[in-house]
Amino acid sequence: MKKPPLNIDAFIAMRIRERRLMLGLTQQQLGELIGVSSQQAVKYEYGINSVSAGRLFEIARVLNTPIDYFFEGYGGKSTEQSRRNQRMLLNVVRNFGDIRNEEHREAISQLTRALAGRPRGEPPAPAVPAR
Repeated sequence: MKKPPLNIDAFIAMRIRERRLMLGLTQQQLGELIGVSSQQAVKYEYGINSVSAGRLFEIARVLNTPIDYFFEGYGGKSTEQSRRNQRMLLNVVRNFGDIRNEEHREAISQLTRALAGRPRGEPPAPAVPAR
């Protein structure tokens, strides 16, 4: 049986959480970066409170992603495979964050770059903006 599509607020909430986890931020850090309490950040991530256009703009800015990131895949444009890939990516990010040995983290970074076929000199993704 096919699941009904998520409403747009729940979908955006899910994408906010995914992006925060990709960057290794806590909900408290996200709240501080966007100027709200950690409780409010939780409500945004779980779709309890809708995110206004202005707040979404600010969230996109601090998470260093374009606004359209939060809408990618909405309305059935995303395949089941891409959803599986997103879940896998989140697991990789969570596990990577638990690796304390800097040499191991660098080795994994180089391995993923090589497997993706990216040149060694290609600049990394921009860092999260400073508070």
